[in-house]
Amino acid sequence: MTFTPDEDGMQLYMLDYDSGNKLDSAIVENGVAVFKGIIEKPVMTQLVLDGSRAGQFILEAGNTDITPAERKVVSTGTLNNVLSDLSKQQSALAQEFRSLPKDSTSQARRDEILAAYNALNDSVFQANVDNAVGLNLFLQKAYEFDRPGLDEQLAKYPQFANSVRVQKLRKALVNKEETSVGHKFKDFAITNDGKTQKLSDYVGKGKYTLVDFWASWCGPCIRETKVIKELYNKYADKGLEVLGVAVWDEPANTLKAIEQHQLPWKQIINAQTIPTDIYGISGIPCIILFDPEGNIISRDKQDQELINDVDAAMAKALDAQN
Repeated sequence: MTFTPDEDGMQLYMLDYDSGNKLDSAIVENGVAVFKGIIEKPVMTQLVLDGSRAGQFILEAGNTDITPAERKVVSTGTLNNVLSDLSKQQSALAQEFRSLPKDSTSQARRDEILAAYNALNDSVFQANVDNAVGLNLFLQKAYEFDRPGLDEQLAKYPQFANSVRVQKLRKALVNKEETSVGHKFKDFAITNDGKTQKLSDYVGKGKYTLVDFWASWCGPCIRETKVIKELYNKYADKGLEVLGVAVWDEPANTLKAIEQHQLPWKQIINAQTIPTDIYGISGIPCIILFDPEGNIISRDKQDQELINDVDAAMAKALDAQN
């Protein structure tokens, strides 16, 4: 495994990609880190160097050399070569797709390329449903399914049901169903800097409450704050409560972003994965609108769709006051 001279002395961890369990570790010396050992069966692994991801490969019999900076994997192992060949064919199709003019003259060819891309993935998957390649491809597709769709696939391929990532994904989809429109809010408590805040401190208190699950590093989150500001400025003095819940983020970065982007609403900081697990949130921003009793009346809306939902809710609230 080849690294740059600046990375000498750093510790490299090899993790089981599915479970996150540490399999081995090594120190980079003279630009090289070496793992040696015996593996019972091939497993997809994630390399982590000094806290940062440094590539993925399948740990299997044979020699595998990796250059993380170049995302280059050279292996004598069968399964790594399957993934390598698949990646090359995918790249060739993607390159042709991007090179086509974006008009109706090339639509037929674009459709052909997409069909070929999907057929390629499916053929490789079907040929590897009993190994780490198959699990890797199943996971790539699994995040597109809703809970019934995932259950349907697991009925076809029960060998993936014990995957830790699949189990977590299914639990998230169940939680998302249980916190969809029409359901009551689920409470959580976050302690940061010695102060504990609960979602129930804000939701279900007799006001419509807009909750934004976000992070400082998330570009779409920051872009959506423009819309939330418009709603805040329009309705904050008319009874709308707005709350930010910072997830998957460092508190210092959250506070810096709040100041930099001048976010005037209340915040729960350092929530990490607690609320995203409870609400089955797989991507942010996730914005949820609760009615005065704490029932979910809008979820996963952005831009004009979000504005429309909040406008409708506040129109109802203002009518009730008159």
